[in-house]
Amino acid sequence: MSWGEGTHGELSTMRGRNYPTLRQFTVFLENRVGQLLEVVRRFEGSRVRIVALSISEAAECAFVRFLLSHPEQGREILERAGLALVESDLLGVELPPGPQPLLRVCTALLQAEVNILQTYPVLVRPHGRPAVAIMVDNIEIAAETLARHNFVMLTEADLAAEDT
Repeated sequence: MSWGEGTHGELSTMRGRNYPTLRQFTVFLENRVGQLLEVVRRFEGSRVRIVALSISEAAECAFVRFLLSHPEQGREILERAGLALVESDLLGVELPPGPQPLLRVCTALLQAEVNILQTYPVLVRPHGRPAVAIMVDNIEIAAETLARHNFVMLTEADLAAEDT
């Protein structure tokens, strides 16, 4: 389902109701062997899956960014582990068929004067298509622009689907 289909421009602001953003969790870890494994193991035995992952490293720490299949339960697991975390909103965008699909996404956002702050691939394919997670400086304008250009936006419900 593409964002905006049948909504006539109205957004539901309640989480978990196909809100057109994805929650990213950034966890701060000590930069030493085994730290990522310890975090990933925390999801073992739960229904939470890591559906996107990015790591930025500095001299003494690493910033691990996750998109999770079940963000509410995932946040609880991370908080119970006592991890320092930051939650932010990203857009999930399916890449369209054809050559240079990322170029089309970037061009649409540039035309709307939206700056891309970070991006990384989504590891699952909810609708059988590759997708990227994108953090932008103006999420509302970016979502409207991408919808107007007929890009398919992912929702948290898409990431939680059992067939992804």
